[in-house]
Amino acid sequence: MLVSDLALLILVFANHAEPYIAQYRDAQQDPYEARDEQRSREYSRDTSRAECRRCCDPAEEPPQNANQQLQYQLVPQINITILKGEKGDMGNRGSHGKSGTTGKTGPRGHHGVKGTKGSVGAPGEPCKSYYAAFSVGRKKALHSNDYYQTMVFDTEFVNLYGHFNMFTGKFFCYVPGIYFFSLNAHTWNQKETYLHLMKNEQEVAILYAQPSDRSIMQSQSLMLVLERDDQVWVRLYKGERENAVFSDDYDTYITFSGYLVMAKSEE
Repeated sequence: MLVSDLALLILVFANHAEPYIAQYRDAQQDPYEARDEQRSREYSRDTSRAECRRCCDPAEEPPQNANQQLQYQLVPQINITILKGEKGDMGNRGSHGKSGTTGKTGPRGHHGVKGTKGSVGAPGEPCKSYYAAFSVGRKKALHSNDYYQTMVFDTEFVNLYGHFNMFTGKFFCYVPGIYFFSLNAHTWNQKETYLHLMKNEQEVAILYAQPSDRSIMQSQSLMLVLERDDQVWVRLYKGERENAVFSDDYDTYITFSGYLVMAKSEE
């Protein structure tokens, strides 16, 4: 009895184990596809057929150590440079931004290599000095008989290059620059002394003495900036009173001098 029961049990187990073995026979086959195939086979059998299963029978899920094939999905790679369009036109220039703050002064750099000595240049022009000077006097007294009267000098002390005209009593500027001038005169007793130092037709300085019982020496000096062809001279002015300067044939009481301090080309 025991043997027959054991044979029956083996037969039942063989009938039920064959579909399961066939289900995972191919290691390359998808286990889930094998399970669906098993289910379709079960439904194709006669539903009236009674099947006996035990709780210890293997479940329908595939075993844990079954080999499964991993499937990878290939993502296509697109070359973006193919889709790049043509270069557009240059846009308008933007406005200037605000100036940034001044940075700190950097460290001083290293001394560079000493350069080679240059070639000798062409010789320059020789230094040219300019001179102009005069000093004249008058030994004859002069009384004003006109409203304006030019003072003419009769004694020549220095007249460099003849720049002072003794006939007109005027100094002509041939070298533009800065000049120094001085005028000295002796007054006459009880008479007014009124002289103008003139630059062209403009009064630039006055030598004046009121009438007095005593005769005195009066002087005036100044510096003038002259351009070429300017003229400097002395003029006697007659007002309401008689105007005169004193001198004699033996001594020179009236002098007029001038000289160049610095030429304009030397400034």
